[in-house]
Amino acid sequence: MRKTEAMVQEIEKVIIGKKQVIEQVLMAILAGGHVLLEDIPGVGKTTLALSFAKVMGMEYHRIQFTPDVTPSDVVGFSLYDRKTEEFQYKPGAVMCNLLLADEINRTSSKTQAALLEVMEEGNATVDGKTYEIPKPFTVIATQNPFGSAGTQMLPQSQMDRFMIKLSMGYPDFESQVNILRDRQKEQPLDTLQMISSREEVQNMQQEVKAVEVAEDILRYITLLVEATRQNDRIQLGVSPRGALALNNMAKAAAYISGRDYVIPDDVLQVFAKVCAHRVILHPHAKVAGIQAEELMEQITHQISIPEIR
Repeated sequence: MRKTEAMVQEIEKVIIGKKQVIEQVLMAILAGGHVLLEDIPGVGKTTLALSFAKVMGMEYHRIQFTPDVTPSDVVGFSLYDRKTEEFQYKPGAVMCNLLLADEINRTSSKTQAALLEVMEEGNATVDGKTYEIPKPFTVIATQNPFGSAGTQMLPQSQMDRFMIKLSMGYPDFESQVNILRDRQKEQPLDTLQMISSREEVQNMQQEVKAVEVAEDILRYITLLVEATRQNDRIQLGVSPRGALALNNMAKAAAYISGRDYVIPDDVLQVFAKVCAHRVILHPHAKVAGIQAEELMEQITHQISIPEIR
């Protein structure tokens, strides 16, 4: 059994009936990206993050964002030490391998920007000194789509920093029964086994980078991205950063399928999750109730799938 398959199966012991979501989060981690989970409370977002940390042997931190959380809570701060007569760095929440940024839309734009900068740069800067974040490093951020009171929505430029945007949703009937049954006497999260170490995760990330993408696939990705820029219902299409994210996620999709080369199905599998949150719809499309993911689905039917020889 491949290590990626074993990780998915282990996490499925806790996150029941959500294999596709588990695989997509795993792809994002292996592609070196970050994940935005937009969902209602209580569907298992925190449990999902904890499960990945346990199974991948990662150091895990969680920060509950509220209006009074400051950038120093995120990146750390300098404190004067009287004994040494020097300023000592006190690490913030980002000094870990997997950070759960809970309800990121409930904190100030300044604090959001501090986290997004770390996600982009891979290091934290405090009082002019730069501190490298441990590797691997992934942020799983959550936001509640209902109830906007006291929230500060992420600007589009910051949404673009997340490789994928997912929604877990409610479990189906049988999955809900299984969840109730499994939690009668114990917490399944406590029984999870570590499948890989941090070093192995880093090695897998390097192997994902080495996955081959043929010229025809690169052109296919470009055609899909171009279609979002030319659609009359989309005001702002997918950026070059988004195209790179799509390329990297497709490589991760190929990798967890046991291949060292990308096929069109890998691109199609991740296209909507990578690109829907990166576009801005025209006002008339919003009024008509059109969803970005619907448009992404339509675009995949408009672009011819290349034949791989």
